Amino acid sequence: MHFYNSVGPNPQVVRMFMAERGIEVPQTTVDLRGGENRRAEYMAKNPFGQLPCLELDDGSFLAEITAICEYLDETTPGMSLIGANAKERAETRMWVRRLDLNVLEPLANGFRFSQGIKLFQNRIHVIPQAADDLKLTAQKNLTWLDGQMAGKTWICGNRFTLADVLLYCFLAFGAAVGQPLNPENTNLLAWFDRVKARPSSAA
Repeated sequence: MHFYNSVGPNPQVVRMFMAERGIEVPQTTVDLRGGENRRAEYMAKNPFGQLPCLELDDGSFLAEITAICEYLDETTPGMSLIGANAKERAETRMWVRRLDLNVLEPLANGFRFSQGIKLFQNRIHVIPQAADDLKLTAQKNLTWLDGQMAGKTWICGNRFTLADVLLYCFLAFGAAVGQPLNPENTNLLAWFDRVKARPSSAA
């Protein structure tokens, strides 16, 4: 396998997931800022031109971070970060879906349509007038999530999963681009510190 890496929270999710699972894969860094991901050579690997991307041993390619992480989880030895049975896997996927739709997407687009607009305006359709509302949506949903985290160690209770990796990477990114966690969300702040203390968070 071969991993195509870059800056940003999406590749970090896969790097952290691999570090947590002890998976080592050769990597190539693609120059996202310079637009290398929009050139024909990379677009042949991922026609959406997004990162990261995983080349499999048969020469095919996987994109989308949850798909890559689930593939790695299923094809490498070690303790699963998705789940050991149908119920656990369903619970993890439920939370990944909730986080993706309600926190990650509004947070990321809030950035793309404001601070990141110079990088993205010629690559995607940007909606600058939506940026503030998207950021607010992410924060409101994080406050809801903070209530759900009462008494829990991890997103899925006592299991550290892909959901924790996913949220951590995007919240760390948010803090760096003007969307920090609300200090009143004390459950999430404590959770964030627990994840940050894991060696994989430095991946």
